[in-house]
Amino acid sequence: MTSPRITTPSGKLRAAGVGLRLDGTPGPFNAITDVPGVAVGYSTLIRGEGRLSVGRGPVRTGVTAILPRPVDRVWDPVFAGLFSLNGNGEMTGSHYVEEAGKLSLPITITNTNSCGTARDATVRWAAQRFPDQMGDDFALPVAAETYDGFLNDINGFHVREEDVIAAIDRAAAGPVEEGSVGGGTGMKCFGFKAGSGTASRVVTYDADYHLGVFVQANFGARADLTVLGRRVGRLPGLPEMTTHAPAPELSSIIAVIATDAPFLPHQLKRLARRASFGVGRLGGIARHGSGDIFLAFSTAGSALSGQGQPRLCSARFVPDEHIDPFFEAVVQATEEAILNSMIANDDMTGRDGNFVPALPLSALGSEGRGAVKQGGQQT
Repeated sequence: MTSPRITTPSGKLRAAGVGLRLDGTPGPFNAITDVPGVAVGYSTLIRGEGRLSVGRGPVRTGVTAILPRPVDRVWDPVFAGLFSLNGNGEMTGSHYVEEAGKLSLPITITNTNSCGTARDATVRWAAQRFPDQMGDDFALPVAAETYDGFLNDINGFHVREEDVIAAIDRAAAGPVEEGSVGGGTGMKCFGFKAGSGTASRVVTYDADYHLGVFVQANFGARADLTVLGRRVGRLPGLPEMTTHAPAPELSSIIAVIATDAPFLPHQLKRLARRASFGVGRLGGIARHGSGDIFLAFSTAGSALSGQGQPRLCSARFVPDEHIDPFFEAVVQATEEAILNSMIANDDMTGRDGNFVPALPLSALGSEGRGAVKQGGQQT
């Protein structure tokens, strides 16, 4: 059995599995779930073929749920910060994160037209699961989106409340499936099939801490794709997308960064900002039509709600002067998570016969030709 760093649970190769030598030390799963308590769940919706019939399909979409804490503690807030590299996108709850520096409840990611559904369904899930905590209180969960209308019947609103709740209920720790799953089902990146991807890094400070990144990648022009300094997107003979319906220049990337290292909200905003460099390493330039929005949270604190009797609270944190290794970890894990979203993927045909090819491993040069098979043998 191969390492979860090399393949996804379904056996799809990841960046490490094709021999890409990326910087940093990954955690055991090389996933956001290396941060203790963090869980990921999906609902994936794939059905129908042929010509678009709004409301019927074809359907190539889904929803992803990320739980910052175990389900029995998901109401307990975590410190958080966010950064918008380019704001042509949506992330609900962002004003409260900016104002209070914390969030609670599951984070969801889906397609553009289902963002409200994901947000509302999360509130309903919380009201049913935690009636005592909800009471007369309010909930401002984070729901984010990227556009999948090139492959999906996006105006058919196929993501339902039950799909969101199922993704939350399926959330689990351990290895994470990647590629065309969950909210990433209908996404593309640099003209290749992409979607959901994750990676992690271990950072040693006073102890070993984990920092994980999860992306829903749906951005970038083909010519800009750069892998470890090599202009892969400009290689001749690469398979092209097939377009039988308009392909609007709508693109985005959502990145969720988690760590068990203790940080304050302003520091988490600084971590979120560094995801920009991971996007940039691969050739992303935050085009006008792109929603590039990054969220970071720390699981280190607890009892941050301030409810109950008035009292003083205290928080541990890494001094700003020592934060650079964590900045590096964000950049490294973001870069690898995006690559994983593309490498652990297959061709996909969607609405109107629109087609997005998978990234050929041969385009990755000698690294791609050294792909690891099941059992750890080289091809």
